[in-house]
Amino acid sequence: MQDAGRAPVSGEQGWAQRVRGRRDHPAPQLGRFLVVGLGNTVLSFIVYRLLLAVGAWYLLAAPLAFAVGAVNGFVFNRRWTFGARDTTRARVLYVTVQVVGAVSTSLLVLFFVRVAGTGPVGAYLAAVPPVTLGMFAANRLWTFAERD
Repeated sequence: MQDAGRAPVSGEQGWAQRVRGRRDHPAPQLGRFLVVGLGNTVLSFIVYRLLLAVGAWYLLAAPLAFAVGAVNGFVFNRRWTFGARDTTRARVLYVTVQVVGAVSTSLLVLFFVRVAGTGPVGAYLAAVPPVTLGMFAANRLWTFAERD
């Protein structure tokens, strides 16, 4: 049924309008997930640089900075990306997904460097997209999925 005074939409415009209208549709969720991830990366880098500036050892600064980005990611992905409740289950699963993502990235970088002969920077750039998509799927289907 259409709203009074509004013409029905069809084609590409109608699809885009329907997608924007659904909070749980994967396309806009992926977009929000990527924005949050970019913000996490910037925040982590700033924290890392600040920790180094105050004399922190880089091997301590890196995981602390990553943790700040991960906490930020949990808050924004839970609220904005997925619109989910804050539960202990979600917190534990989010940390698990973060750890699996970090390990997967490292293993893929190792594979691309040692097996495929890619340079370290190219290997990292090649590893990020599949890991990001995997983490999005895990968070969407597992971490922030509403359970009865």
